[in-house]
Amino acid sequence: METTKILIGYAVYLPIALFLTFYVSKTLFKNSKVYMLDIFKGREEIAGATNKLFETGFYLLNIGFALLIMKITIHENNYRNLIEALSSKIGGFAIYLGIMLFINLYFFFRGKRKAKESLKPIPFQPA
Repeated sequence: METTKILIGYAVYLPIALFLTFYVSKTLFKNSKVYMLDIFKGREEIAGATNKLFETGFYLLNIGFALLIMKITIHENNYRNLIEALSSKIGGFAIYLGIMLFINLYFFFRGKRKAKESLKPIPFQPA
């Protein structure tokens, strides 16, 4: 009976983790195109390719982490413990995804700042 509850837990956890990953990724990388175009001075090809590489890395990290923490252990054979275990797993994963989102935003803003700094003229220094 405990195995059945754990399998139910996996059947609930995995689709939710995948959905959260795809939703956050789609939102982040759809909106990050603007930053990439600014960073790469309007060169769409390189901006799109870099954005796609960031997206692929995001998927690999997050799906890998979701699978890594997938193990569900319930100490008592009841649904209350299963729901509590699922809420901890899904909540922890959601927090992790939020942190990853902000890390990616940091990189986008940092890249934008560096791109603007490279446009500033170098001050003249007489010899």
